[in-house]
Amino acid sequence: MEGMRHGGWCGRRIVASKRGSGNGNGNNNNSNDDMNINNLNINNDSVIKKLQSREICSKPHRSFVSATAPHRFRTMRLTHQFETHDSKSRSSLLPFLMRRTKVVEIVAAKNLLFALYHSGLCAAFSRETNERICFLNVCPDEVIRSLFYNKNNDSLITVSVYASENFCSLKCRSTKIEYIRRGKPDAGFPLFQSESLKWPGFVEFDDVNAKVLTYSAQDSIYKVFDLKNYTMLYSISDRNVQEIKISPGIMLLIFNRTSGHIPLKILSIEDGTVLKAFNHLLHRNKKVDFIEQFNEKLLVKQENENLQILDVRNAEMMEVSRTEFMTPSAFIFLYENQLFLTFRNRTVSVWNFRGELVTSFEDHQLWHPDCNTNNIYITSDQDLIISYCKADTDDQWMEGSAGSINVSNILTGKCVAKINATNSGTKVGECSSSACSCKQNHSSQIRSSVTEALEDITALFYDEDRNEIYTGNRHGLLHVWSN
Repeated sequence: MEGMRHGGWCGRRIVASKRGSGNGNGNNNNSNDDMNINNLNINNDSVIKKLQSREICSKPHRSFVSATAPHRFRTMRLTHQFETHDSKSRSSLLPFLMRRTKVVEIVAAKNLLFALYHSGLCAAFSRETNERICFLNVCPDEVIRSLFYNKNNDSLITVSVYASENFCSLKCRSTKIEYIRRGKPDAGFPLFQSESLKWPGFVEFDDVNAKVLTYSAQDSIYKVFDLKNYTMLYSISDRNVQEIKISPGIMLLIFNRTSGHIPLKILSIEDGTVLKAFNHLLHRNKKVDFIEQFNEKLLVKQENENLQILDVRNAEMMEVSRTEFMTPSAFIFLYENQLFLTFRNRTVSVWNFRGELVTSFEDHQLWHPDCNTNNIYITSDQDLIISYCKADTDDQWMEGSAGSINVSNILTGKCVAKINATNSGTKVGECSSSACSCKQNHSSQIRSSVTEALEDITALFYDEDRNEIYTGNRHGLLHVWSN
């Protein structure tokens, strides 16, 4: 599952390609977090009552944000379209980079909008001028695989492969946002040059712990770097380590299993100190579906067996029937409330660590079956999930293949707002605002209708500072949904 870059804990892992490929997708692990909110009547339209709730609530900011969520999203309309493809351009980039391909990732920061395309092209746009600023590909043969906004030093990290290296070795570069704003993407500097990040090597960015984990397959060494200044903190050299999982404050080392158990170690993320080492018993001859570490809780699931939830502090373990908890395709960890999201068959569920189902979402059937979290956004207050979903049956009958952008409350499962083809009728070329600069931007002469903009969305991002949703589709078009 693609890694989350928002809404709490996120480990974004980019794995080198096994075979040289210019447009292969990185494999990413991820988890996220949650929040405490009071039960408010989100359907109450009284602004006075919402203001009153904000003043008397124990967590006024969060409760007010939760209560006003429908108002923030209800009036969103399609207001802008960006186009990267330029048939008249004489770019020095390789021809395949300039072909129109789908948007695979969107990142927004400091009024800048970054769109990464399947070809490996990455473009930067300004939301202040609505113009394309530059391409982030600084070499003619550079194929960008992933983006990461480093809030610790206000920079954008790009992870790339190069044709000259047969697209098989990951290279990282950090570029200050201010340099990109000036149209100088080549002012950045390379990262982790000492590491050989060829398959199955990887780099993983951990926003909450402010750490970077690299794995050099050439010498089987894991290294942890400080995300603030990129200095190396410590290394782990053990060829028996099969996998490393990161959660807030700690790392879980999973070693090669024996016939009856699997060795595990919990390390401090700060200095690599071993906090606990133990063996977890396994059913013989049954594959392990997953092992996940969420703070002090260890989740272990084997094929056709119950889910085991182990408290590593006191060795207490509980089991959840395999008929109640079926193996999900992905997790998102909500650590403040000790909850986690699971994704399975286009549905999202919220669980606690007693193995109880907390929330089932209404009207929230994901469009994509692969749980690509580039189509999912969890707000920083961790109260809302924004997803690209299947439209209602009636909407699909009326509008064909258009989906909808659904905003749902994580703790209640209620759909608080929806953008679909029947409630957002403005075309890109029909912006009525006198301040809009649609006519001066680099947007295409193709003017998408709302229905067209809601078809085949391949990437989604919510800018909480601007209260705007950005979507990209398989045609390489970038759309802005705003009030």
